Parts: sequence; C-alpha cells; structure tokens
Amino acid sequence: MRHQLFATALAAVVMAIALASGPFRRAAALGAGISSLTALGSLFAMTRTARRRERAMMGALLVFVAAFLVRIVLVALGAAVVGRSGENAVAFIVAFFVPFFAFA
Repeated sequence: MRHQLFATALAAVVMAIALASGPFRRAAALGAGISSLTALGSLFAMTRTARRRERAMMGALLVFVAAFLVRIVLVALGAAVVGRSGENAVAFIVAFFVPFFAFA
C-alpha cells in the first residue's frame, strides 16, 4: 500500500509540473498523463495479481507485458495527436519518458 500511495503522489506531482509548463502544457500533460496512468494501472494490477501465490510470477509477467503493449499504442497515438495538432513533440516525449523512468 505504501508504494501505491507514493506512486499516486508522484503522478500528481508530475501532472502538476506538466500543467505548469507554459506554452507546452497540452503536449506535456498528454505525455505525463499517459505515463502516469499506465504506471499506476500496472502497479495496481500487479498488486491484484500477486494475491494468488501459486501463480504470482505468471500474473506479474502478464501485467508487465500488457502494460508495455498498451504504452506502445498510447505513445504512438499521443505522438500522432501532438503532431497533427501542431504541439511541441519534444515536450510530449520528455513529459512521457521522465516519469516513465521515475516510475520504473
């Protein structure tokens, strides 16, 4: 439970920083939102699958793979949205990968 609270607080801080990034706010919020939501989702899903001791490793691996595939799709969609709307792609990429590595 302690890790989940820390990760939720980190996600709130990351989103606040992204929203305070001035003219790059939309792209940064999209990148930080994708990173934070997928990280929190995978953390809560891994906690849920770890309750069954007999297949805890299999459940964690399944959650890890599913979260990775969802992130790939969401980053591609987010990059397409940012590119089509004329927003700053660098802000999107930085706002995604900095929290991504912080959550890892």
